[in-house]
Amino acid sequence: EGCEKLFTEFASGAKSDRPELKQLLEEVRSGDLIVIWKLDRLGRSLKHLVELVEQLNEKTVGLKSLNDPIDTTTPQGKLTFNIFASLAEFERDIISERTKAGLKAARARGRLGGRPKGLSKESQSKACAAETLYNERKLTVKQICEQLSVSKATLYSYLRYRGVQIGNSQNENKSEKISQDDTEHLMKSIKVLLWLRVENNQGWMRRKKGARKEIEDYVLRRYDMRKLKKDGWEYELTISYTDDDDLDETIYEILNEAESTADMRTCFTEADVRTLDGEHSW
Repeated sequence: EGCEKLFTEFASGAKSDRPELKQLLEEVRSGDLIVIWKLDRLGRSLKHLVELVEQLNEKTVGLKSLNDPIDTTTPQGKLTFNIFASLAEFERDIISERTKAGLKAARARGRLGGRPKGLSKESQSKACAAETLYNERKLTVKQICEQLSVSKATLYSYLRYRGVQIGNSQNENKSEKISQDDTEHLMKSIKVLLWLRVENNQGWMRRKKGARKEIEDYVLRRYDMRKLKKDGWEYELTISYTDDDDLDETIYEILNEAESTADMRTCFTEADVRTLDGEHSW
């Protein structure tokens, strides 16, 4: 097509952190024409595409897709794109109306919905027991979980509910309970990189920011979380473990608890974990 400069993005079109796209938008000037292979390579969604085209129109920059009938430098291309944008807005309005109608019908049946308030009586009793055992520092986290018949994720949820500060006291206590030789033999530590993306389940909901903060505060900070970029998706975590099975279990609990936390805010997560050397991944 005679393009003078090429921008090649190796990230998925669905990802928001796309440095090449950002660079492209910073460099374009009035009168330029951006040529793309296909629309879905440019934007994460139809809404995102519309926003990008509006941004380009403000700069008097054209957009042409080689595999779609889109060329905003022509009247026909502008019309086609505006039709797509109108359909997207109509779809959002329909979803909103259906949701409001559903909530109204549910309230009429006596269902208020929303997040469950607190814990059940049985869970509250276990939460009290968990707080006592955790603060006594006589048992490891794993032993407390076995005694209460709960997972690590549930134990930490109980402790947060009781307002207990969660730290590395359990690992420190475990080191005190066994000999120095055994500690060096049993306890290991590894740094891993976590890529974690949080998205809304519904386009009209905007809860992913709160979900992400909860995941950082209540899940990741227990593992000496270090955020690699302020607005990025990558974190460095330090995990203590005894063997490979224990490491696997801990990592999958982190991922499951992150997903559970996001789900409570009507969001979902995409994630992967890898060692710094890239030899192992989950």
